[in-house]
Amino acid sequence: MKFVLAPDKFKGSLTGIEFCNAVEEGIKREMPTCEVVKLPLADGGDGTFEILDYHLNGEKITIEVQDPLFRPTNASYLFLEKSKTAFIEMAEASGMKLLSDKEQNCFYTSTFGTGLLIVSAINRGAKNILIGIGGSATNDCGIGMAFALGYQFLDENHDELIPIGKNLSKIKKIDTTNVIPTLTDVNFQVACDVSNPLFGKNGAAYVYAPQKGASAMEVVALDIGLRNMASLFQDQFEIDIQNIKGAGAAGGMGAGTKVFLDADLVSGIDLIKDLIGFESKIQNADWMITGEGKLDHQTLSGKTIQGVIASSKKYNIPVAAFCGSITLNQNELDKVGILYSSSIMEQAESIEDAMANPSDYLKNISSEFIKKNY
Repeated sequence: MKFVLAPDKFKGSLTGIEFCNAVEEGIKREMPTCEVVKLPLADGGDGTFEILDYHLNGEKITIEVQDPLFRPTNASYLFLEKSKTAFIEMAEASGMKLLSDKEQNCFYTSTFGTGLLIVSAINRGAKNILIGIGGSATNDCGIGMAFALGYQFLDENHDELIPIGKNLSKIKKIDTTNVIPTLTDVNFQVACDVSNPLFGKNGAAYVYAPQKGASAMEVVALDIGLRNMASLFQDQFEIDIQNIKGAGAAGGMGAGTKVFLDADLVSGIDLIKDLIGFESKIQNADWMITGEGKLDHQTLSGKTIQGVIASSKKYNIPVAAFCGSITLNQNELDKVGILYSSSIMEQAESIEDAMANPSDYLKNISSEFIKKNY
């Protein structure tokens, strides 16, 4: 028997690798001689760095950059010498995790640190750069990142502006004179799993800026700034950014990477699966076991489990989902292709108990799964 374990993390309690170890132990209690293939996944958001490092064993490069408030901090990226490929997780340099609750306000933050990581990767010889844009603390349309690459943002007096969200509406010209010349030699892919446009009621500011500390008035000002950027992108680069799916991701970083890096915005889970050779490794599996902290309707819109189900269907592999909690009913699970499911919350005494002891519960769930099916 061959079991493939392909989970996402349980945010706040369990990594994908820890999930695999716990489920393997539970399965092997009942079936010691079975084959277990551990393929923990991520969708390009927080934690993707760790997953790619696990699979690809690249070199971890740590440099000093600037955090979202321009303070020095250390940040890392993964570099694969053989393929000249770098993976950069935006949250490492420009993430909410770098700021205290009081400091979080995307009206004043910048993606400059992420740009410094890109510059370092290019200087190291990267020809392919993959960027995960989850967990950002910014709404600057990527101008901070671009500033690190040599772009300059000028106001009506031709004075240079600090690259933060607050200044988006003041930009009158984007000066490309000093952009690093090697930028065009690099292929960029951005893991982007949201479809929000750049501006408007479903855009970056209105949907995400309140979660990043912006006040109601600041949200309006940010949206005006994003509209200004869209106009500049059309006038200077002839790119109709508002009609590009995902332009509003990560505070407009989707738009910024498209315009400033000529990046392709791609599904995060598909990108990760391709990088690790996922589909070649699942051949002839008897079961695919996936999981994440919460299995709900949002899970089925470009997230890890949806990507696992898609690959499983290609090869007629039945799917089991072991999750922290499950809010979908059995009919809904059947429709999406989950044949067996179980959750920690069905067994735990409380949410605190579930969060504190996920591995123990997963071991028991896995053992029960084998007993019920074999």
